[in-house]
Amino acid sequence: MGKVLELAKADQILGHAEGGKVINIQPVTRIEGHGRISIHLDDDGNVTDARLYIMSVRGFEKFIEGRPAEEVPRIVTRICGICPWMHHTASNKAVDGCFGATVPPAGKKLRELMQIMAYINDKVLHFFFLAAPDFVMGADADYAVRNVLGIVQAAPELAKEVVKIRYRGQMMIEKFAGKVIHPIAMVTGGFSKPMLESERQELLEGCREQLEFAKFAMDFAKKSVFYKLDDAAIGLGEITTGFLGTVRPEDGSLNIHDGVLRLMKADGAYQDYTYQEYVDVLGEHIEPWSYGKMPYARAWGEGFSMDLEAPKGIYRANTLARVNVCDGIATPLAQAELEEFRSRFGRPAQSTMLFHWARMIE
Repeated sequence: MGKVLELAKADQILGHAEGGKVINIQPVTRIEGHGRISIHLDDDGNVTDARLYIMSVRGFEKFIEGRPAEEVPRIVTRICGICPWMHHTASNKAVDGCFGATVPPAGKKLRELMQIMAYINDKVLHFFFLAAPDFVMGADADYAVRNVLGIVQAAPELAKEVVKIRYRGQMMIEKFAGKVIHPIAMVTGGFSKPMLESERQELLEGCREQLEFAKFAMDFAKKSVFYKLDDAAIGLGEITTGFLGTVRPEDGSLNIHDGVLRLMKADGAYQDYTYQEYVDVLGEHIEPWSYGKMPYARAWGEGFSMDLEAPKGIYRANTLARVNVCDGIATPLAQAELEEFRSRFGRPAQSTMLFHWARMIE
């Protein structure tokens, strides 16, 4: 608690609320987006509540009304400049469903390839640019150096390699599919261009380089960060929730691009369902203090509550969720890392800190 107050006094706004104080942290840095955090304290300085505010109205659901459906995948990529391919993929799948279009095998493979390549680039950005400053520089390092520029000064060769691999990854996508940010390559029912053999060979060479970097990054993360985390660090922010991710229906293995959705309870029990069953399985809760929607597990029949002692309907998504819900990973290197991860933390693992480890496994 003392550390939180120290940080607040250093560079945050300390507000007052009835019966206590509110620490407002704004802006929230090193996240993919914009937000504000408020920490509510009682008269004794104990935390009574904490909220993440999504403060900006995006409005995409509203201003696409009345537009031709096939335009939507070209519009919603503007939701995020970091992960536009995910919005591009999801919206194209939705439009496919509207038109009853079946994507041919080649089109599906090209879609999946571009999404996974973008996904890898996103992982590099998130771990090395957004998370690594705290790990590499240390949580007690001065703010002036606890950022990506601090990493450049402290580990210049690592910084150069990270920048190089992400640049090349982005250029691999751009050279084949056109725009890497706000893409337009996917179209209803497939992909907008075929892949030539010369393009396949060039991408294959780039993918080999990406694989070597992935092996280096996993080794670096474990030896320099993960193995050094003590129980207190691993337990930081640990909460007990369910998880949601996509798996292959045939064997339950990890699938980032397609498959069925698997909703897992905190005790490990799960149910698989299709996208068409979304409204039966999940609900959306709204709070007046945030523009962000709060999905919850309607199928569990317990309603919605963010009470940390007894949360109801709460599940988490993203890297740790996918690693928790899958029965395995089809590629041998990732499967070996998954087995080590589960031998240490079980299934499902609950520590928020482990999202970083799961990110590197993926």
